[in-house]
Amino acid sequence: MNNWDLISLCGRNLLRRRTRTLLAIMGVVVGTCAIVVMLSIGFGLSVSFQEEIESYGNLHLVNVRTGGGMSSYGGTGDKKQAVLDNKTIAEIERIKGVDAASPTISEYLTLVIGKYVAQSEVVGIRPEVMQKFGYDVEEGRLLQQGDKYAIVFGNQIPSWFYNPKKTRDYTWGAEPQVDVITNKLMITGDYQYGQKKQNSPDEEKITYQEYKAKGVGILANPNDESAWSAYMSLEGLEQIQKDLKKARKENTGYQKKGYDEVMVYVGNINDVESVSETIRGMGFQTDSLNDWLKSMQDTARMIQGILGGIGAISLLVAALGITNTMIMSIYERTKEIGVMKVIGANLRDIKRMFLLEAAMIGFLGGVIGLILSYILSLLMNTVLLGVMSGILGSIGGGMGSTVSIIPWWVAAGSLIFSTTIGVVSGYHPARRAMNLSALESLKNE
Repeated sequence: MNNWDLISLCGRNLLRRRTRTLLAIMGVVVGTCAIVVMLSIGFGLSVSFQEEIESYGNLHLVNVRTGGGMSSYGGTGDKKQAVLDNKTIAEIERIKGVDAASPTISEYLTLVIGKYVAQSEVVGIRPEVMQKFGYDVEEGRLLQQGDKYAIVFGNQIPSWFYNPKKTRDYTWGAEPQVDVITNKLMITGDYQYGQKKQNSPDEEKITYQEYKAKGVGILANPNDESAWSAYMSLEGLEQIQKDLKKARKENTGYQKKGYDEVMVYVGNINDVESVSETIRGMGFQTDSLNDWLKSMQDTARMIQGILGGIGAISLLVAALGITNTMIMSIYERTKEIGVMKVIGANLRDIKRMFLLEAAMIGFLGGVIGLILSYILSLLMNTVLLGVMSGILGSIGGGMGSTVSIIPWWVAAGSLIFSTTIGVVSGYHPARRAMNLSALESLKNE
């Protein structure tokens, strides 16, 4: 019996018992749809968590700080206090996966444009690494070599400028009153600049130096942590900090070794964890948004496993239904099996016939279940988006614009799995049919 004859015969056999075949197929449809939809919700959770974390900042960045303890990194065996100096930064840049590294310092300063002022954290960074760190500008450009007192503003800062003679603070969400790129800009460490001084008679007056600066760009992302800071060259901010210590008569004799913090950019997000472990082995502390993402993805996988397990129970019930259908088919077709053996049919062909019938039930159920899964996924991402976001958000965190995602490999895997379930379920009945005695089959009929 050739393959086409076998397929044709199996098709006719299934159509002869339409109701029983349909019920068996429906069992597979429900099981396949349950597993695919449940898994798709888990994938949707993972993507939503990633979107949520990405809105806070760059997942490729690792913040490195001192205080991780003692280190003998480099193989000398002599443990010493880890210091974030230029030599250490160079070592970090040589770690596999690291694209760029820069020390960072910060100072809370007053930015002045005409009669308008704004107080903001100003972060000092090496200008040449800004582009490597993935910063994008909405307007203007990033820092470049030689930009000592140039400023790149976080997306939110232009709206912070206010007139201190008319109001005590800026209005949240207000339209920017100045153009931070074209207007003349000045920086000072005086928090009360432009306001009526509140110094007490005994308090010594501090003369703050004023620095002519220039706004060169505004960052694009309005939601992540970079939106709330201004950026300038490391060299320029170090000079401002030095002058501020002199003006405030702070102790300038003590020279601290190294930097407090270094930002590291990892090109491949999958390398962030290994890079962080290597840096911790050097005796430093690390943190990144990727740590949060990993924790939230673990939660998503746990939820996905629970939901997938619920779906798997449905498919197990479907497998029992296929087994029952095939066994009943054998009991009803004992004469047919006996006649096939008497006329010399190959025993392997009899086994293949029953296995193919079971596989066809599994495959057809898988196809219909997959189509139904895509329909339900579309409904969850459109019509039922609000309802699903509320339900899933309460157990796993904030949901984004997508609740259900079905990767292509899940779709392909579901078809293979449902067909395999059919074959496995039909294996025992097929062997039973193959081993039936021809004489007993005809006598029993």
